[in-house]
Amino acid sequence: MDNSLRSRLIAIAKEKISRDDVSHDFYHASRVLYNAEMIATNEKADLNIIVPAALFHDIIVYPKNHPDRNKSQIESANLTSEILANIYDFPTYAIGKVQTCIRECSFSTGIIPELLESKILQDADRLEATGAISILRTYASAGIMKKTFYDPNDPFCDDRKIDTSKFALDLFYERLLKVADRMHTETAKSIAKRRTKFLNDFLNELRLELDGE
Repeated sequence: MDNSLRSRLIAIAKEKISRDDVSHDFYHASRVLYNAEMIATNEKADLNIIVPAALFHDIIVYPKNHPDRNKSQIESANLTSEILANIYDFPTYAIGKVQTCIRECSFSTGIIPELLESKILQDADRLEATGAISILRTYASAGIMKKTFYDPNDPFCDDRKIDTSKFALDLFYERLLKVADRMHTETAKSIAKRRTKFLNDFLNELRLELDGE
């Protein structure tokens, strides 16, 4: 991708992405972009698709407890298409593929994409759902939705069902610890494996602290 076009896309993303949710802000998009470009280099993917898909994949985000939460990816894909169509030198062949990547990106949809660039965007975004950064993002979202840190009677879901609607720590067991098994590319698998180890180390330390060491 041309450096000038890349810089303009970054500037647009910085302007348009909401600052209301730090777990889905411009800096989240920037990290996903970094992950996606790194993976794309190894996989020889098309950066004309990867760059805008990574930058705008969360340009519209409804809170997880919002009734329209399932519309975030579709609305993000549609708005991204409008943005790209108004950039005179953006390659038109890529717009539909960017939309596909964004529509298929969400972890909760369970979609297994066929397009290489869509696989890479899924991997890049899912890397944000494991490791140290995922802990920050989990508790940022928990604060917005007024969740408690953990169930004081059974923090680690040892003898109860997971309930992410109430307890932030439960998201580790529903999602964060499972991310590594859902990666497509070898690059992402390697990174996610290391990050998952960190999450397990964190949980072990937390268990010690809550048990009074």
